[in-house]
Amino acid sequence: MHERTLMRSGAHTVGVTAKQPYNPRMSDTWTIFTDGGSRGNPGPAGYAYIIKRPGQADIEIKCYLGKTTNNIAEYTGMLKALEHAKQLGGTKLIVNSDSELMVKQMNGIYRVKNEGLLPIYTKASALRKQFDGVTFKHVYREQNTQADALCNEAMDDRSPLPEEIELEIGAANPSSPKTSPKPLVAIEELTPFMQALDLLKQSAKLWATGNAGDPPPVEILNRILEIMQCDEAEVAD
Repeated sequence: MHERTLMRSGAHTVGVTAKQPYNPRMSDTWTIFTDGGSRGNPGPAGYAYIIKRPGQADIEIKCYLGKTTNNIAEYTGMLKALEHAKQLGGTKLIVNSDSELMVKQMNGIYRVKNEGLLPIYTKASALRKQFDGVTFKHVYREQNTQADALCNEAMDDRSPLPEEIELEIGAANPSSPKTSPKPLVAIEELTPFMQALDLLKQSAKLWATGNAGDPPPVEILNRILEIMQCDEAEVAD
């Protein structure tokens, strides 16, 4: 029998569960379960993740994002889980998600073609390299029930958007008093020119951290050219 205490604060739910060590044979490896969803796609969206550290209480986080797409919610949850694990001092991670697309993209099997996902993907890929090892694994939804339940809670209660969540994910939060009076535009609704500019800005932030080659400038330039060429093709049509 497990004792479970939930401590709620804003859009976050931190769960503390007293139980046996999750993975005693891999004491330096943390296991993460993450999930994201959108009702309407785009529609009201949220994400959740659980960080399991051997011998320590589970950490449960949930957050309402506002109106955005399912894929952006999935990617945002994964990115926030990586950032949290890094902040806590994690070195080796196993990240479990029921989004097969995201897992295959993070493993390099599929290419990220959606321009709305590219800035988040670029950030996650760069952050991944700051760990000793990160393994992305696809799990079925029935193996991800804890994160799935938290994600649905986030969409149900629509807690205020935390200040630390970047506006770049396109998450409009009507309940926050700090929300801009102008409606936020989701990344996927940006014009090709704005998408290219946003990609360049995100890459510049990463280059400014000290590694001018991560992400590779040539790769970013090629992506920008592809975006602009697509824009020219649409105009020609």
